Amino acid sequence: MKKQAKLTLLSLLLLGGSAVQAADNGELSGAALIKKGEQIAISSDCQACHTKPEGGTPFAGGYGISSPMGVIYATNITPSNAEGIGSYSEEQFARAVRDGIRADGTHLYPAMPYTSYTRLSDADIKALYAYFMHGVKPVDQKNTLTDLPFPFNLRFSMAAWNLLFLKDGRFAPDAAKSEQWNRGAYLVNGPGHCDTCHTPRNLLMAEDSSQALAGGMVGSWYAPNITSDPISGIGGWSNQQLVQYLKTGRVVGKNQAAGGMAEAIENSLQYFSDDDLAAIAVYLKSTAPVRDAKDSQPADSYGKPLNVEPQLRGLQPANANNTVTDGAALFSGNCASCHQPDGSGSKNQAYPSLFNNTATGSSNPANLISAILFGVERKVGDQHVLMPNFGPLSYVNPLNDQQIAAISNYVLQQYGNPAVKVSAADVTVLRLGGPVPLLAMLQPYMAPAIGIAVVALIFMAWLLGRKRR
Repeated sequence: MKKQAKLTLLSLLLLGGSAVQAADNGELSGAALIKKGEQIAISSDCQACHTKPEGGTPFAGGYGISSPMGVIYATNITPSNAEGIGSYSEEQFARAVRDGIRADGTHLYPAMPYTSYTRLSDADIKALYAYFMHGVKPVDQKNTLTDLPFPFNLRFSMAAWNLLFLKDGRFAPDAAKSEQWNRGAYLVNGPGHCDTCHTPRNLLMAEDSSQALAGGMVGSWYAPNITSDPISGIGGWSNQQLVQYLKTGRVVGKNQAAGGMAEAIENSLQYFSDDDLAAIAVYLKSTAPVRDAKDSQPADSYGKPLNVEPQLRGLQPANANNTVTDGAALFSGNCASCHQPDGSGSKNQAYPSLFNNTATGSSNPANLISAILFGVERKVGDQHVLMPNFGPLSYVNPLNDQQIAAISNYVLQQYGNPAVKVSAADVTVLRLGGPVPLLAMLQPYMAPAIGIAVVALIFMAWLLGRKRR
């Protein structure tokens, strides 16, 4: 856990109450205001994106966020006058956070979730500004420039995108709902920006509000459906199970957090108060259910134990090395030592059961494949969960895409959703960063298309002028 994040638990204990409030903090000042701002920064998960992994200085930027349009580098948001936001006024800070416009007028890309942060109140912004200006150490670390291909490098185009998709406005409580429900709605849709990952995107990469929280791909991982639907979503989870998952990243017989969700729990959600986590659970259980037509039963209801070892004894030569292609044999050699030969996982479930597991029971196998490709790492309190990755960068005998597909299919057939099939091509797509949306696929043709359009307009203007003469 990064040092800055470790310090936050004491702050939460000193402050008491919830990790975030939408209430008016106008009467807070000095140290209390800074601490409140720290809480909001934690709930907004600012550190996860604005800090380089593996020893980066908190909030000094440089973290590369992989997007379908290219890598977007998070900037230095320490109070450095030279490289950070030290010269920002509170008004300029608010405009950057809630409207996606920097002090110099340059538009931010929505990889910075200002589409959710727009719901932050003036009081929240005041506290957040106080924290970043007075509670964060200034660091003169230069920013890594984002250089997307044409036309995505034309930042001014984001002005039109914002007109179409930015629903500017502060959070407004629903008087017909309870205080707890409103707290959860604020946390989920505001600082927590859950919709940023868990809502599918449209052609122009904006959130599809008609499918709010219904699940979507985030790079190589799948952020699952978290609507109240009992089959595709979390309708079958109890409120206490949701609280436990958000706090620890694990619920036996349900799921274990990996990828971006593990980062969110590690840097943010584990520091929320139980009251706030309960409020999130209440709100999520009340959301409009969205059912995926491919789903016929809950993802965590699939599978049963099956011991792979008896059928394999004596079948593989001792010098098979990395030439094995059979899914059962590959599972035995690479997975069974931790997940057990029958797929039931370790006794403490740090290595989870492969049956009654949403990663293996989902109709989208991306999380199963990505866990094998990239591993799982999550630090919560003094618990460090680590599954090594089996990709070529860190594994002694890396598995190729066909072998990972074979393991995935064996696990799906024996312990998960047997209707789902994985090909080597599916693994290749995730290894390279995930499915490419249509907008990104069209990028190589955009410049020629724009050029042709300009020439056509000039030619039409010439023809009209000639006709008039």
